[in-house]
Amino acid sequence: MAGVSPNELLARLAKGKPVPGILLLGGDAYLRDLCRRKIVDTYVPEGTRDWGVKRFSADDEDLSGILGQAQTLPMLASQQVIFVSEIDALERLGDDSRDAAVKELSDYLSNPAPFSVLVLEATALDQRMRLAKVLMEKTLTVAVALSEKPEERIQLALPVSLDMARDLGVELERGAAQELCEMLDGELASIRTEIEKLATYAGDRKKITRADVALLVASDKKYEVWDLADMLASREPARALEFLDSLLRNGEQAVALLGGLAWMYRKLLEAQELPRGVFAGQAAGMLRMGREQAELALRECRKFPKARLAKGLEALYEADSRLKSGGWSQRAVMEFLVAELAKGVSVY
Repeated sequence: MAGVSPNELLARLAKGKPVPGILLLGGDAYLRDLCRRKIVDTYVPEGTRDWGVKRFSADDEDLSGILGQAQTLPMLASQQVIFVSEIDALERLGDDSRDAAVKELSDYLSNPAPFSVLVLEATALDQRMRLAKVLMEKTLTVAVALSEKPEERIQLALPVSLDMARDLGVELERGAAQELCEMLDGELASIRTEIEKLATYAGDRKKITRADVALLVASDKKYEVWDLADMLASREPARALEFLDSLLRNGEQAVALLGGLAWMYRKLLEAQELPRGVFAGQAAGMLRMGREQAELALRECRKFPKARLAKGLEALYEADSRLKSGGWSQRAVMEFLVAELAKGVSVY
């Protein structure tokens, strides 16, 4: 799916440049809502939002009426933002009606009203149809979807997590944000939940540190995977599967557990690159993790050949894709993954 990232949209909005037509394309509800809020914050002062923010659905309302609103000066506001959800409903019209609607929309986007920001929304568009081609050409298209690649997802989640913390009235240290996003594999809903807990813990100091993350998040989610690391390194699939079963029966979510394993493998690879003789305190800073976890990383990394860690990380990314596709049993994906990692063989 082509388009700029939400981070790129936010950077553009921060510069104050007008963006008369925006397409929010993708299915991540948190990212979509984040973009909506930032667009409104940028263009419509809080006291004028009753008049300056309009919401429509292309599935329920006539496109001509929506575009008519876009061409009408708003009352008591210098600019207006018009949200149009389900713009993909135009794809389901009959041929003649669809062609007419797409032409009308194209004509408006070629000469948009200077006082209106038209925000069109769709979960997906058929890239073979003219509607998608017109919108990709004439709007700023924003991909409101998490990347399927964990590394990209983590990098996307980092600035979003900082924004989440600000919304909750606390400062999240960048190192703490990096640690949190890596631990939770860039899953925004999980990150939001943990930041809410951390904000409550931080209390009056209004600041979340890496130590807070290590205490409240790492202790809950990561020592389990370090226990599993020893079983994987020792090539004990039966023991590893028994431990996995215990975690799942006790409520550990497969996606969260997979994120923890991927984080651990990345840290083991990083630990192997550290200079010989490095102390745990030094390693903690280099690996961006707590001292106790750094000690674990230094100890466990010696048990894995580098090639095995690299192949294991590839297998974890493949498993992540399967979990998110929804077509596989989550337990089956995790059991197969853990069994093969314990054998030291790439899964896929």
